[in-house]
Amino acid sequence: MQDPKAIAERIIENVEKVIVGKRSEVRDAIIALLCQGHLLIEDVPGVGKTMLARSIARSTGCTFKRIQFTPDLLPSDITGVSIYNQKTEDFEFRAGPVIAQIVLSDEINRATPKTQAALLEAMEERQITVDGVTHLVPQPFMVMATQNPIEYEGTFPLPEAQLDRFIMRIHLGYPSNTDEVLIMDQQQHVHPVDTLEQVTDANEILRLQRAVKAIYVDPLIKQYIVSLVETTRRHSAVYLGASPRGSLALYRTAQARAFLDSRDFVLPDDVKALAYSTLGHRIIISPASRVKNISAASIVAECLDQVPVPGTRARLQPS
Repeated sequence: MQDPKAIAERIIENVEKVIVGKRSEVRDAIIALLCQGHLLIEDVPGVGKTMLARSIARSTGCTFKRIQFTPDLLPSDITGVSIYNQKTEDFEFRAGPVIAQIVLSDEINRATPKTQAALLEAMEERQITVDGVTHLVPQPFMVMATQNPIEYEGTFPLPEAQLDRFIMRIHLGYPSNTDEVLIMDQQQHVHPVDTLEQVTDANEILRLQRAVKAIYVDPLIKQYIVSLVETTRRHSAVYLGASPRGSLALYRTAQARAFLDSRDFVLPDDVKALAYSTLGHRIIISPASRVKNISAASIVAECLDQVPVPGTRARLQPS
């Protein structure tokens, strides 16, 4: 049996063959996968958001479907429909693209709120309901949604309920000059994603997800997470702070980060490193503070400064 940590590292290295110079962002995407969570990638067009999702699907051998969100997209275009079969004289369910292990929701904020909401049940309950019949999604299941910045024309901001269902939000950003030249060299003849090899399979991903849940989290670290989330709710610039789902997201992603660092326990540094990516999109800034250009990143940074970091102590061994 292969070492789970080695499998995770091999996935990251394989994805980096396509996504150049973004190791931290690739690691965050794999962390979301290992936590059985969903990932929101927000950035301007053309920086590799779609390629990141395709690369992870190819590397893990998971089934992959892509949904291009547009203003005229209907909920049934996502979940599927029941069609009457004249031969059998019965209705047959034709599954939509959401019935896949990795689902890329491309430009999710281009669709109307009603269509965006079609993903809610699948993301939280891991199932969809069509015409009163429930259909389970395959395991592992992950929605990777890309989103253009809200300021762009023709976008519909995601409602708070849907934002809260994404375990993390990341930003890829522009590559450095050196990396951009390397990207051009790689794509001179063929796109690297077309030749990307599978390095693991869905069963191994499920095993990695179970291994992450076994990572030890000290009660002091749990209290640190809760105190940090509670501080976002009391911040003067915040209209609505992070929810308990935010605490769970920070807890689970900290376990996955420790796992990738070959530790069987979580450190406060894990919590600090993931605080913004797990809590930033859950914070609703008050209108008065928004006028002052106060950002979620600065609010999370202030909360981290205010909450005392727990000290270290020996882990008790079972007798």
